[in-house]
Amino acid sequence: MTVGLQPPRRVSVIVPSCDRPSTLREALASIRALEGSDLALEILVGDNGSNPDTRIVAEEFGAVHLRVPGKGASAARNAALWAAQGDYLAFLDDDDVWLPAHVRGHLAFLDDHPDFGAVVGQVVSVDSNLQPVGAPWPADASHDGDLFIQMMSGYFPQIGATITRTQIRESVGGFDESLMGDEDWDWHLRLARRHRIGFIQTPSVLFRQRPAGSFDSLQLHRLAYTPGIFFRHAIPASNRWRTWADLLRSYVATLRVYHNYFVDAAISRANSNQRMSALRAIWIAMLILPPQTFKILLRKTPLQRALLTAVTSRQMNKESLRNNGLS
Repeated sequence: MTVGLQPPRRVSVIVPSCDRPSTLREALASIRALEGSDLALEILVGDNGSNPDTRIVAEEFGAVHLRVPGKGASAARNAALWAAQGDYLAFLDDDDVWLPAHVRGHLAFLDDHPDFGAVVGQVVSVDSNLQPVGAPWPADASHDGDLFIQMMSGYFPQIGATITRTQIRESVGGFDESLMGDEDWDWHLRLARRHRIGFIQTPSVLFRQRPAGSFDSLQLHRLAYTPGIFFRHAIPASNRWRTWADLLRSYVATLRVYHNYFVDAAISRANSNQRMSALRAIWIAMLILPPQTFKILLRKTPLQRALLTAVTSRQMNKESLRNNGLS
């Protein structure tokens, strides 16, 4: 008896893009590299930029190019999300790259867990040249399918490592186009509230990072949306926490992601003799989490040394100017 070949699994890959044809080419190449007789990938590029090369790159890789008038990644993702024809949905931002081990392990997990709506893998943070700058994250996650509390306590899933069943569109909906920051976190939280989500310890995506301290404005932009998104989900789901104190701890853990960024930025800048920039980063960290920042500054820590270096160097510079008759 001859057993026929199984038809390939159909996965729709949603790629928002805005005027980055060079990195888009890397992203699409990494997607196509995963295809095989068992896996067919429909790539949909939601383009809300103005560079005509985006369409050229999309067509080069056989992707569906969707012109999107709305601004922001949410609008670009939504255009592709609702046009997707595959049995599964996957995602990749236009400046990131999939790893070879992605997709198939996710699909195998969903085959083995029919009651799960999605699965997330690990992320590898990299520099602009795709060189790793840390270990794959998260190191681990809940294995019972309930990732909501973890996502509300400092874990911001990187969407390039997520795969869902296409039918979750009906319960989760699209991305909130009113959000210009953390919109993918908001979408993941809706997903986590309505569906069980699996986790596999498989590095799935290279996630480009900018150097510490080089994108303050982006972090502050995101931070403007984070509290609202947190309480948008925390209030109707408050019974997920045992006590209100636990909920508050989750909120602090969420803000700590931003706090840690500015603490690291202050230390890096003080070491590079960028005194005023270091002081500004310390001040922002103080505004984000005042008690925690005070606690760090009162102990012999790298942040305390950064503060002392910045203040002392600034004072020495003033004295030097006075001694030279320049102030």
